[in-house]
Formats: sequence, structure tokens, C-alpha cells
Amino acid sequence: MGRLTARRPVLRIGTDGTTRRRPDSLAVEEPLELRVDGKPLSVTMRTPGHDVELAHGFLLTEGVIGSAEDLASARYCDSVDAEGRNTYNVLDIALDPGVEPPDASIERNFYTTSSCGVCGKASLDAVRLKTRFSPRGGPVPWSVLRTLPERLREAQKVFDSTGGLHAAGLFTADGTPLVVREDVGRHNAVDKVLGHALLAGRVPAADTVLQVSGRASFELVQKAVMAGIPILAAVSAPSSLAVELADEAGLTLLGFVREGAGNAYTHPERVAL
Repeated sequence: MGRLTARRPVLRIGTDGTTRRRPDSLAVEEPLELRVDGKPLSVTMRTPGHDVELAHGFLLTEGVIGSAEDLASARYCDSVDAEGRNTYNVLDIALDPGVEPPDASIERNFYTTSSCGVCGKASLDAVRLKTRFSPRGGPVPWSVLRTLPERLREAQKVFDSTGGLHAAGLFTADGTPLVVREDVGRHNAVDKVLGHALLAGRVPAADTVLQVSGRASFELVQKAVMAGIPILAAVSAPSSLAVELADEAGLTLLGFVREGAGNAYTHPERVAL
């Protein structure tokens, strides 16, 4: 498996103009090609690691699968470097014989950058997918919700050394972390979290909160809805389309959750004050 961090010499420039050379840690970014039954489906730039979780989460949120049993196998293949070593950058997923293959409309026909998961979609309509699960969950105390950004940050081990990763975490209604994942792509971090939940038998993810370290985009809301998550909280702003989708789908969307405050954009009845 590839490294999570890489070292690189840099010239450090201080506030007083003094300079010194020193090594710096960088978050590794490498392509991952996902294939389904041997057919290329998507290429995304990701932080290596938890690739099988990423694949499960991606296929769940695209509406291809609804349980871990829908996938028969996952194996790395057909990706070697100049010295013949496996780069672990091509993952081939075999669907269970009873599962319909992905519709061509969700194929990402060019690579997906780490900053924008939805860019490779054929159209906006392609991501307005019908979920198999409805968001379910009772009110969560604000006294818990306000602490989740800090709890998420405490679990960001690679961020501590690089400062260059997004994070997503799935928490119970009392604030217990179920899983936290980091990645150069915010959508990949969420896919890894949801893939982990799927493999653990926790989808639909009722009575949970998905906390993300950045903004709440349309795609992150879509992913939460597809996993049956009732509350999505972000430390930064949501987009207008994210709010629209959350409202339509019955998802509680929180933004600017930091320093003990925040905004409830949709379905505030799930926030117990």
C-alpha cells in the first residue's frame, strides 16, 4: 500500500525575512481507478489507504449497492511501476450476480479531482439519485453536536503532520465516534466513512451524525442521504444546492459548527436545545 505522507525539502521563510532549509511532510495524493467487473468506472485522486471502504461507499452513494453482500470481491490489479511493483492504484470490484451493473449515466469519463467529486458527472440530474433509505433519527442534543468538530480534529492524525487533509467522521447520538477517515478529497473521506459503515452493517445509518471538516457541498449531502444519515454537520458553509437537497430529502443540515455555535439550515427539529 502507498504511503500516507511524503517528505520534501522546503525553504522556510520566517516573519522577519530569515530563511532556512528544512524537510516538510506532504499528504500523498495518487490516482485510484475503480473498475466494476473489469470495466473502468471512475478515477479519483485520493490518499492511499482504505480503498475497499472507498469503493463500497462510492457504489453505495451512487445507488449501485445497498449492502456489503452486493459485492462479491475486491482486488488490486493491472497497476505496476517501472520496477514491476504493484502500485495499488487500480481496484476491480466484482458485483454479486444478482446486482445490476452501474448505469452509464453515473460513469465519470474523465478523472475526478480531489477537490470536486461531482465534476465528472454527465449532468446534475445524474446525482439526484433515489435513496433506498430515509433519514431516521431522534433529536440530538446541541451540547453533543457542538463538540463534534473538536472530536473530529482530535482524530486527524495525518493532518497533524501535513495540514493537508479533509476529514469525515460518523458519530452516535451521544458523540461516540464510530469511524473517522482522512483524505485529500472531502468526498473520498466521506466515501471511506460510509464504506466502513456499510461493511460493519450500519447502513442505513439511523441515529448517527456525519461530521465533516470543511464545507457541505451538494455531493456530500447526497452521500449522507443515500446512507440514511439523519444529520450532516460541517464546520464551514453549505452551498445553496446542498440546502435545497437536504430540505427535500428530510436531512438536518448544520453549517458553521465551530467554537460552540452553528446554523441549522434544514429540519432543525432534530437539534435538541
